[in-house]
Amino acid sequence: MGLDDRQLAIALTVADSPAYAPANGSPGPEDEGFDPEASRLRALVDLAKDGDAEAYGQLYDHYVSGVFRFIYYRVSSQQLAEDLTSETFVRGLRAIQRFNWQGKDFGAWLTTIARNLVADHFKSSRARLEIVSETIPEGKTVVASPEQEVLSLISNEMLFEAVNALPNEQRDCVLMRFIQGLSIAQTAAALGRSEGAVKQLQLRAVRSLAKTVSEDVR
Repeated sequence: MGLDDRQLAIALTVADSPAYAPANGSPGPEDEGFDPEASRLRALVDLAKDGDAEAYGQLYDHYVSGVFRFIYYRVSSQQLAEDLTSETFVRGLRAIQRFNWQGKDFGAWLTTIARNLVADHFKSSRARLEIVSETIPEGKTVVASPEQEVLSLISNEMLFEAVNALPNEQRDCVLMRFIQGLSIAQTAAALGRSEGAVKQLQLRAVRSLAKTVSEDVR
């Protein structure tokens, strides 16, 4: 059975109400920059927390490609990335009752789960990242920036090597920002760092990546 339109409408009304927004720091419809899509996702999360499987399915559809891209760039294997992506959403479903909006949106929360799974994988298998010839999934389109210009100059294989050679937090910051398409705020939430710290991580990472670009590539 599909998600009832009336259920979603009610959840949206609750999510947009003045009584709802101040409790979790989320913007209300009267606030400047109000995002209807963000409001819809909040409503779906609330429905999923109440046991609505279809709502969680819609959340899966919305977030799965970004989570997959983040994991794929870390493990360099499509099959393993698919397995860990599935496990991310299984764990998310099991733990969704513990999710709250204080300081973290749902996408950042899922990314934290994915990041922990990847770390557990490498700890348990002591595997080493290897460059593979599989096609890298395309990331979200983002506004052109100096960071994006640097990344555009690096081939797929060079990108794998360069990104995975970065210190852990810089690497994950780059993947979340430019491969997964998370905002500074979402990345900060997923990493458990301040937005200022994420900006510094991003700057240091991009400077390191720029050094890997040879003059003939430029």
